[in-house]
Amino acid sequence: MGAYILRRLLLVLPTLLGIMIINFALVQFVPGGPIEQIIAQQQGSGDVFSGISGGGSEIEADASASESYAGSRGLPPEFIAELEREFGFDKPPVERFLGMLWNYMRLDFGESYFRKIGVMELVWEKMPVSISLGLWSTLIAYLISIPLGIRKAVKDGSRFDTWTSGAIIAAYAIPGFLFAILLLVLFAGGSYWQIFPLRGLTSDNFEDLSLLGKVGDYFWHITLPVIASTISAFATLTLLTKNSFLDEIKKHYVMTARAKGLSESKVLYGHIFRNAMLIVIAGFPAVFISVFFSGSLIIETIFSLDGLGRMGFEAAVARDYPVIFGTLFVFGLMSLVVGIISDLMYVLVDPRIDFEKRVG
Repeated sequence: MGAYILRRLLLVLPTLLGIMIINFALVQFVPGGPIEQIIAQQQGSGDVFSGISGGGSEIEADASASESYAGSRGLPPEFIAELEREFGFDKPPVERFLGMLWNYMRLDFGESYFRKIGVMELVWEKMPVSISLGLWSTLIAYLISIPLGIRKAVKDGSRFDTWTSGAIIAAYAIPGFLFAILLLVLFAGGSYWQIFPLRGLTSDNFEDLSLLGKVGDYFWHITLPVIASTISAFATLTLLTKNSFLDEIKKHYVMTARAKGLSESKVLYGHIFRNAMLIVIAGFPAVFISVFFSGSLIIETIFSLDGLGRMGFEAAVARDYPVIFGTLFVFGLMSLVVGIISDLMYVLVDPRIDFEKRVG
């Protein structure tokens, strides 16, 4: 197992390097860099995208001009050159990329272009919100989905299985943002009951509360966002658990165990559970990562939570490259490491699995 883990760890660096190269290359072709953003703000245009979408005739008229940036007319060339030096765009792309990788190897992720704060400091500032959503959503999804999936497999074809399947499919079909809005309308004072707060992770007087009061206030605020984040993962995981158990129930070793006179619970949890849970455990990294990153933007926006999702979106819109690439590097590394942890969990659940023999 040690050799397998070593091989996986050795693959992390080239995989991460490939991710960074592809994304860095794509960024070179995307219009509206940070310098153009500043130029647009200096000229009172709001942002660079309005100039790109609505100023086509002006851009074509000045295509032969010496300025490198759309909308830079009227600004001194020295100002543009100073911006290029400040952001490092006076260097070739390859040199910038190699310099960025060298800084990352020294755990130096730079400073945000527009917020004047270190990238990692910014990430740690936003992390509590995303951890709250990802951790609680994943935990609740597993605590509900696994027992429900097992029950559905045991009662396959019954009325219980039928109506729960209908409810699960309906829940899966509802978009997360729509369900979040529905929760706000129903339970956050939209049109019906004012039970939960409308926005934020804590109350304004959070620091003045007792320890028990802080815990209660935290869960009071996080309830609706967690429910909205859990809905899709809950549906997927339940059906995955049910199908895994159904596949194992039909195998010969289960019939043999029953023929020996073992009780149904011993057959289910002593024999079937370990084998059926392998695929569920394998899906844990995907469930956690999807809830932690993918679904956080919409949920954070609707519930006015200042987390990693909103930070990433704002950085992409503003072309804040240090934040974009710094978070891409850190989160890409996290995803690769979580994949290795998933393989270790395979072996923990079923020691018969040997990745070294499989690879050989």
